Amino acid sequence: MPCRAVSPKAAQPYGTEGERVASGSTKAVVAALAANAGIAVAKFAGFAVTGSSAMLAEGVHSVADSGNQALLLWGERASRRPADPSHPYGYGAERFFWSFVVAVVLFALGSLFSLYEGIEKLRHPHELESPVVAVAILGVAIVLESLSFRTAVQESNRVRRGRPWWEFIRSTRVPELAVVVMEDLGALVGLCLALAGVGLTMITHEPVFDSTATIAIGVLLGVIAVILAIEMKSLLIGESADEESLRGLFEAAGAEPAVRRVIHMRTRHLGPDELLVTAKIEIDPALGTSDATEVIDRTEAAMRAAVPSAKLIYLEPDVYDETPTRSDG
Repeated sequence: MPCRAVSPKAAQPYGTEGERVASGSTKAVVAALAANAGIAVAKFAGFAVTGSSAMLAEGVHSVADSGNQALLLWGERASRRPADPSHPYGYGAERFFWSFVVAVVLFALGSLFSLYEGIEKLRHPHELESPVVAVAILGVAIVLESLSFRTAVQESNRVRRGRPWWEFIRSTRVPELAVVVMEDLGALVGLCLALAGVGLTMITHEPVFDSTATIAIGVLLGVIAVILAIEMKSLLIGESADEESLRGLFEAAGAEPAVRRVIHMRTRHLGPDELLVTAKIEIDPALGTSDATEVIDRTEAAMRAAVPSAKLIYLEPDVYDETPTRSDG
């Protein structure tokens, strides 16, 4: 994108998702934690009464989700530590790391346990006891999980900007929202599967439906865990700024009269709300060293004003060369 951009809209800074929903993502995580902790207790009580493998699988699922939300909160807190000599760019990536751990925990505790339990009950079936209790507990759990899911959706909508949900999950730089939305969606579908399994077992007196529902829950959690792991791995490796922020950075740099062009620019998310920006810019060669330094300072200030998350900006003056074989390094 080596071009002289038009003047930026300084009055409307380009904020990243991380800046716009820093408190919203925490709200979504806390809501999910509260819901899952209560639901887990109810599900295990239902399993103790009914012996339903689907109820047990859902109970483990809720425990895993509760632990996951605690890890997300820990990651958010740890990411606020200031930079130090050992970590000069700060600890923002803590949120990416713990979100990746959540995906692994969801797979190991949620998916694999559910698959194991379902296969075991399929091999050694037994009748459900007090299935009405299981149905009642699952109904209450669906209501609580729906409230948590609604909170996650509302907070995500603040930054989704009309994008399709799949695109939002794939492109968001706020890991907590992606994790909570996928977890809550998986929990709701899992509860419906468990309800269907218990209901069909009540009607037909065939425990195979309860076992099959448990296996289906395990497959569902496995798919969600793999999707989240892939997305969190991408964030851990390092993703660039979104197109909106990139446009704001180019416009802000190009608006400086003494900057002839932005030769090239590289960005990387150090955390959801912190960008590292490096760029080579061509400055009017008639300027002296002191004036060129002032131009760079003004350009950096303009870029930070346009994209507040661009906390670390390194600009290097260079001469533009149109030779196609030249590397910008």
